[in-house]
Amino acid sequence: MFRIVTTDIPRILLALLFLIGAANGFVWMITGHDLIHPPTSDAGLRFEAALRDSGFLWPMMKTIDLVAGLMLLFNRAPALGLLMLLPIITVIILFHLVLNPGGLPIAGILAVLTAMLLFAYRDRYAALLR
Repeated sequence: MFRIVTTDIPRILLALLFLIGAANGFVWMITGHDLIHPPTSDAGLRFEAALRDSGFLWPMMKTIDLVAGLMLLFNRAPALGLLMLLPIITVIILFHLVLNPGGLPIAGILAVLTAMLLFAYRDRYAALLR
């Protein structure tokens, strides 16, 4: 029961967040329209537009979201999936802290889920920190 609460639920929730984000990103790349677009500040919209207009960052991020989200969802090398997502998670949290404070609740949830999984998989990251 403890493992379900501390590892499985955060892993599945984080996977679903990133799979929804990947689906939304791929729909935008195909149609030019978002499925989901939460309220975003003007500065946040400019940042998002810059990522999309770069030509490669947006597809790369959404591909990582998809692959890592599937790894987490199906529990296949979840520590690697989380490691792949860490740079994106960091940018999302900083984005909401600096450019879009209205999204701080989701950034907080993301930070808590990530911290729970980092703690759960700490033994797998130990070699990286030596």
